Amino acid sequence: MVDAGDVRITVLYFAAARERTGQVRESLDLPEGSHVRDVLRLLSAKYAALAPLLPHLRVAVDQEFVGPDAPVRDGAELALIPPVAGGAPGKFLVVDRPLRLEEVVEAVSGESYGGLVTFSGSVRNQTKGRRVLRLEYEAYAPMAEKKLAEIGAEAAERFPGVRVSIIHRVGTLVPGELAVVIAAASPHRKEAFGGCEYAIERLKQDVPIWKKEFFEDGEVWVGLGP
Repeated sequence: MVDAGDVRITVLYFAAARERTGQVRESLDLPEGSHVRDVLRLLSAKYAALAPLLPHLRVAVDQEFVGPDAPVRDGAELALIPPVAGGAPGKFLVVDRPLRLEEVVEAVSGESYGGLVTFSGSVRNQTKGRRVLRLEYEAYAPMAEKKLAEIGAEAAERFPGVRVSIIHRVGTLVPGELAVVIAAASPHRKEAFGGCEYAIERLKQDVPIWKKEFFEDGEVWVGLGP
């Protein structure tokens, strides 16, 4: 039972953080006035295997990235975000089904959009000489879709007239299957090219989607090393 003046939060674990703790989500009681750093200190003491991973994690509170000094309110949702594998009109989705490039093309096409650039990212059959058997993608889906939409809005601001759509797949994928599809449309080709490239690069920075590569001789979360 939480004492008067205490706060209760929900902690979400993803990818390597989930594996290190054996938890998907849990409730945590904190003293009033706690900050993110206090949560991390408690979790480090509670899960010894998690402690070495903490310097590599980012923290999101209520689906926004925050620093260690951020306060934690009662009822907050705090997510531990490992390094990721990686509004404007259009679709911004995380799905667990096969992808179709046509879906993002249709989301941004229009008679006044003469330039259309697409990107399809598929699973490779090898990484650094090691044969890839399969990949497993995992996401903090609500936040991921929100961040994808923010990327679309950023692209529209940087490249006037462009609109972007991004759909990313999660689950188990084998070599040759599509993991992400992106389309950028604009009245002119320069902005369309720029918007598509911008979306690809930003996708790898802040969107909480992770991938685990499975080889014949081992497995690894991309971004964390062996």
